[in-house]
Amino acid sequence: MSERIVVDPVTRIEGHLRIEAQMDGENIAEAYSSGTMVRGIEIILRGRDPRDAWAFAQRICGVCTLVHGVASIRAVENALNYPIPPNAQLIRNLMIGAQYVHDHVMHFYHLHALDWVDVVSALKADPAATSALAQSISSYAKSSPGYFKDVQKKIKTFVESGQLGIFANGYWGHPEYKLPPEANLMAVAHYLEALSWQRNVVKLHTIFGGKNPHPNFVVGGVPCAISVEPGGEGQTLRGGSGGTALNDVGLSIVQNAINEMRQFVDQVYVPDTLAIAGFYKDWAAQGEGIGNFMTYGDFPSDGTDDIANLLVPRGVILNRDLGTIHELDLNDETQIEEYVAHSWYDYSVGKEKGLHPYAGETDLNYSGPKPPYEHLDVEQSYSWLKSPRWKGKPMEVGPLARVLMMYASGNAQAQELVNYTLKTLDVPTSALFSTLGRTAARTLETKIFADNMQGWYDALVANIKAGDVKTFNDKQWDPSTWPSLAKGVGYMEAPRGALAHWIVIKDGIIDNYQAVVPSTWNAGPRDNKGQSGPYEAALKGQHVLDPQQPIEILRTIHSFDPCIACAVHVVDPDGEELVKVKIQ
Repeated sequence: MSERIVVDPVTRIEGHLRIEAQMDGENIAEAYSSGTMVRGIEIILRGRDPRDAWAFAQRICGVCTLVHGVASIRAVENALNYPIPPNAQLIRNLMIGAQYVHDHVMHFYHLHALDWVDVVSALKADPAATSALAQSISSYAKSSPGYFKDVQKKIKTFVESGQLGIFANGYWGHPEYKLPPEANLMAVAHYLEALSWQRNVVKLHTIFGGKNPHPNFVVGGVPCAISVEPGGEGQTLRGGSGGTALNDVGLSIVQNAINEMRQFVDQVYVPDTLAIAGFYKDWAAQGEGIGNFMTYGDFPSDGTDDIANLLVPRGVILNRDLGTIHELDLNDETQIEEYVAHSWYDYSVGKEKGLHPYAGETDLNYSGPKPPYEHLDVEQSYSWLKSPRWKGKPMEVGPLARVLMMYASGNAQAQELVNYTLKTLDVPTSALFSTLGRTAARTLETKIFADNMQGWYDALVANIKAGDVKTFNDKQWDPSTWPSLAKGVGYMEAPRGALAHWIVIKDGIIDNYQAVVPSTWNAGPRDNKGQSGPYEAALKGQHVLDPQQPIEILRTIHSFDPCIACAVHVVDPDGEELVKVKIQ
């Protein structure tokens, strides 16, 4: 039997992921993705008031912070036909946009860059030459020789102490690292800079939502009132955060945060991505995966469910064909289904049949083999993740899917940025469908969303100046007006990809609740037809230079930005609840 490489846990991600790669010589013949961590939010939500669901659902993940809250309130609003005011939509767009910029910058520098950047090599860099390099690609102010010399001293202190701290456990010196020492020093400096930068940008969430992570939300709008008096206090909305209203001081903080985001993206993140990618062009032909891409869409221009008003369009791209966008209906029970043929779950209808989330099951007893194990039993069940499919086909979701969808739909900025990137790197259009393309797409969409944040902010300020201060719709708050049975789906584009929560409300309480998250789409195991998910497919055929230091596996997996905490579910061996959470 040929060698099997096991990476467990895959680090620098959220949650616990195991990758097993069956080798054929120095190449991966087959790869298997296993979510080894469990959760149980959907079970906890049953029997509760749907207006409270967001507070529980948002705890699915601590990295995405607000995205599950947004999907949850949108699901309830969709089920109960709650329209929201324009100001509420603008504020939600600003909060989601800030999440993107913060999340993508942090992922690039703190979770993914170390796959390409050799920290120890930075000790060999000439600070003056590093300064020249930095100034040649950007006008960012912090680029003097003295600045880089100070950073180099910090790295040296880490290394000489034998305690690399945040840089521990890297494959430093691996022959697959290709950056010159000066580029490594520049990237490490920006790694440290991003740690400081993030403290200011999250203030936007605290202004609108009261805190970060896990800001407050409310069905029917947003929990912050608007005060038209300079520096004055407004009225706290029912279900709100209990703080003061949004006033000129808060708006000034929001504007400053947007300015800092755009500056860092334009002067640091985008130039660094292009500079680093220039040394790794061979990765423009590696790590594609399945070639199918899906977006639910996001950033509506108003408070309606009209998918024609989305900055990120909804649709499906099959087999790399950017000339055809297939329609997607989240309520069509024949389109989206989750399978458990190779998951540690059973369905009441059997393991071979898929279920639409409205009828989804997560807590039935599974009687087959489970951990512990030496190797995954890939012929049976081997993951706590399910296998979502669109019309029976696996789909990649995330930044690459969104950029491709915007590009194919004629978004002028997306087309300009993509074409500029391909030209700058001198790579073909096919490079989009790769590990490098996936990483670049994350950077490009960050600029698109950061730029649009200024427009949403300007529109909000214009509404306030025109006398429109409404942020919440309480006309249908009374549960006695609700239908006895209601179904709804709340969709959004989370940083890691298409996210949706499906809710069934019966007699005023939650009867069923299912979240199908981006990393379930990307990291799920094989389905009932033996089709691989995107992680597994992207690794197939990958060359691995050193099985003891499989940096190639990390590069491709990290390009998806895994969030396994979002993707798993929880049961005990007998199918019983493990915990009950009560609200007094």
